[in-house]
Amino acid sequence: MSPETLASALQISLARATQWADPLSAAMALYDIDSPMRQAAFLAQCGHECGRFVWLREIWGPTPAQRLYEPFTPKSKALGNSQPGDGFRYRGGGLIQITGRYNYRVTGQKIGVDLEGSPDLIIEPSTAALAAAQFWSDRNFNAYADAGAFLTLSRAINLGNPNSAAMPEGMDDRNLLYTSCKQALGI
Repeated sequence: MSPETLASALQISLARATQWADPLSAAMALYDIDSPMRQAAFLAQCGHECGRFVWLREIWGPTPAQRLYEPFTPKSKALGNSQPGDGFRYRGGGLIQITGRYNYRVTGQKIGVDLEGSPDLIIEPSTAALAAAQFWSDRNFNAYADAGAFLTLSRAINLGNPNSAAMPEGMDDRNLLYTSCKQALGI
């Protein structure tokens, strides 16, 4: 994918797109995100989740919800956060906002990067692109993209449940990006 196509798809500057085009292209090729429909859905979701490559780490308040990331709450246990400070250390990161010590560890093992030991590596373009594509692949999101089920895909990513009746956060922006990605990719 050229930087120009990525810039058009995500409505970002050419300078920002240039930094991300090669890592995204490599990750999409590696994880079979290889058709225009798959790429449009993947790029739109990633573009929304990280604010068009501006927020590669979750903005930390901490909010009341973020306080639950810290031990020893049911949420922190589900995320594998076992040490004080883990909530912040393993806050959402990368293009798809992977969250929690457990998810950093497992994703890092799969992509060959020690994300548990060095969680800030999640902001590096090649690592962020691989982590997002691994997340996508692990959940078989290509099937949703192939079916054109963008709302279902958005629910799976934002709510953790593709069958939810709730509207995912930021759906207007997700749809806007999906439309611009499809246009940029000739769909």
